[in-house]
Amino acid sequence: MEFLWNSFTLLSVIPVIPFLIVYFIGIGLKQEKKKTFLLAMDVTTLFLFLSVSALFNNIFKSGFGFYLILLIVLICAGLIGGAQNRLKGKVDGKRLLRAVWRLSFLFMGIGYVLFMIVGLIKYISQAM
Repeated sequence: MEFLWNSFTLLSVIPVIPFLIVYFIGIGLKQEKKKTFLLAMDVTTLFLFLSVSALFNNIFKSGFGFYLILLIVLICAGLIGGAQNRLKGKVDGKRLLRAVWRLSFLFMGIGYVLFMIVGLIKYISQAM
């Protein structure tokens, strides 16, 4: 059980690893590159969610990172769902979830890079 916990922690700290693992397994199984890439994005989003919230908490000395990201994702879901309802007259739950999940990957990927840079600068400045 401890091995699983340590593995999950490592994958959360470096979310590029699960992306590469899923992508190369999919390519090795001869799946389409586009489908494999999208699946790798979907899997990595969970790890990015945990990693970005932990980085936020560490940088800002807060315990609110997870809830802030969850709130932003829910607001985005509401906005996209409202747009779907206005354009199509109904909300397609599957498409809504997919759109929100993939947008989350994009923005949390950017957030991960930014928070990692800020965290490193903060760490280096405290060490001096």
